[in-house]
Amino acid sequence: MIETAKRLEGVGTYYFAHKLAQIRQMNEEGPEVINLGIGSPDLSPPPEAIDRLKEVMGEEGVHKYQSYRSLPELRLAFSNWYSLHFDFKPDPETELLPLMGSKEGIMHISMAFLNEGDQVLVPDPGYPAYAAAAKLAGAEVVTYDLHAENKWRPDLMELAKNDLSRVKLMWISYPHMPTGAKGDMNLFSDLVEFAGRHDLLLCHDNPYAFILNEEPISVLKVDGAIDHCLELTSLSKCYNMAGWRIGCLAGRKEYVDEVLKFKSNMDSGMFKGIQEAAIVALEQGEDWFETLNQEYRDRRKYAFEIMDTLKCTYEPEMAGMFVWAKIPDYMNSAEEYSEEILQSSRVFITPGMVFGKNGDRYLRISLCSSVETFKESQNRIRQSALS
Repeated sequence: MIETAKRLEGVGTYYFAHKLAQIRQMNEEGPEVINLGIGSPDLSPPPEAIDRLKEVMGEEGVHKYQSYRSLPELRLAFSNWYSLHFDFKPDPETELLPLMGSKEGIMHISMAFLNEGDQVLVPDPGYPAYAAAAKLAGAEVVTYDLHAENKWRPDLMELAKNDLSRVKLMWISYPHMPTGAKGDMNLFSDLVEFAGRHDLLLCHDNPYAFILNEEPISVLKVDGAIDHCLELTSLSKCYNMAGWRIGCLAGRKEYVDEVLKFKSNMDSGMFKGIQEAAIVALEQGEDWFETLNQEYRDRRKYAFEIMDTLKCTYEPEMAGMFVWAKIPDYMNSAEEYSEEILQSSRVFITPGMVFGKNGDRYLRISLCSSVETFKESQNRIRQSALS
């Protein structure tokens, strides 16, 4: 065996890869497991976007390599989308870079800005990809705590007491994954000021802006934010286009150019048909989001009932496509409770420790299943010894 690169040390396979393998094995041996764990949207994209994809498939040049910066029309569509929904209009020529999904952006930002010895502030709990990308780039991960008592927001005064001289990036995400906590302009203003004072790049991952959230906001709306911030958006969750891999980076021209420098050596431009379809998706109005959110509200009601049955407590006003709930005091850990649920009722619910030590006493249900699936899950759990 050839020795693997040191950059892979400390970076494990994504938790869900192991869990899905276990579930596949269980499915071969007995009744099918209901998976309420992964946030992979099951609803359809806007039909107009699908129609547009079909229309362009036979057009001349559609199957050729595309520009690393994407179609000018797509950048303009993202700029108009920002203007309409966030009251901030980035320059489509210099301040936007469409990507193959926002997860690509997390890796590209990390590789473009981090050196060995640099530090990265990562939320706990938070999306595991932030830490993984930092480690792969050779940087050191420094977690900052988020707690329910502080509405899952960072304590910036406490954080500032630490030596931040080697910190280069700070990751945030509001609506927050996995807790569903919402942000506001006061929080974003404080974070932008913190980034400026400590000379670090604030990176806002914003894929859940419109899911069960009546007030979507962008950190770039804060005065002066563009000098200190990058923001990632995605069509995966808000437009049910997860497998299409469409995201976008917004920020200052010089920062965007550096990310493009890495991207252009790493991958290519998106398929032209997908870009054309994305333009149509971005032109959807408020009716699209209202229809989408009504479905998620219906599903969330049943997810709440499951958590009630499991004696878990939760915040009913959370945003995003997950329900995050605290396990009862008599359980030792969320991982143990999740496995007990899986074995007794053949329903998988994600344990919060996947997202950091501060998630150890929480479970997360994804809303990416039908109402009928939630009802069946509830019946199974009620019929088990857990209820």
